[in-house]
Amino acid sequence: MVNEFELRKQICEVGKRIYNRNMAAANDGNISVKLNDKEWLCTPTGVSKGFMTPDYICKVDSKGNVLHANGSYRPSSEIKMHMRVYEKRSDVNAVVHAHPAYATSFAIAGIPLTQPIMPEAVIFLGCVPIVEYGTPSTMEIPDNVEKYLEHYDSVLLESHGALTWGRDLQSAYHMMESTEFYAQLLYHAKVLGGPKELTGAQVKRLYELRKEFGIPGRHPAELCLNKKGSNCHNCSTSVGDTTSSSSKEDMVKEITEKVIKALGM
Repeated sequence: MVNEFELRKQICEVGKRIYNRNMAAANDGNISVKLNDKEWLCTPTGVSKGFMTPDYICKVDSKGNVLHANGSYRPSSEIKMHMRVYEKRSDVNAVVHAHPAYATSFAIAGIPLTQPIMPEAVIFLGCVPIVEYGTPSTMEIPDNVEKYLEHYDSVLLESHGALTWGRDLQSAYHMMESTEFYAQLLYHAKVLGGPKELTGAQVKRLYELRKEFGIPGRHPAELCLNKKGSNCHNCSTSVGDTTSSSSKEDMVKEITEKVIKALGM
């Protein structure tokens, strides 16, 4: 079992990786790790995640109340969304929040990461939905995040950034890194004329491989909780499409009307 000091060092190391990979500017982002059933370690507010030392790290209880903090260091007000993840996912021991440029751009544009463009992303990451906007530091964000916790390990926060979690700190960080890499590839593919998506049969086989590999964490796989499948590979209109032609026409009409309205035509 990793001791507290080692976990503090690990948090600082992940903070440096996030900062050095341009996933957080200035003092953005926050990281937390479960120490035991009553204590959690987390990064302080107002501090660059690229320049922390172990003594910067705060200790909080299940409500985010400070148990220990050195000097003027205090937990980020966003610890609320971290604690909601721990509350609803007993398998999670670490949470990472950052503002990676590509993933955050998709979050700002309101585009979930759902296009099946490469096997590794489908198997290990799954779909990355967009959590509805919430005012920072309020309970709106954790309340909105909650409904996605059961079936996802990575989400985009509308107009905000990304949030990932895992069984340990490395897993949570790697999920963030994978989310950003997927977003970057998708962006560049769109610039090049649009990605060639995997077929429904190929996606289905990749889901089967995930189960065979016994990969930990959660995954949307054959489940979609979102109307019209906008947050899921399996029932999006581009993969395994079973939408009737009349439904497609209605959908195209609806989108066209929205575009025309937005352009003021």
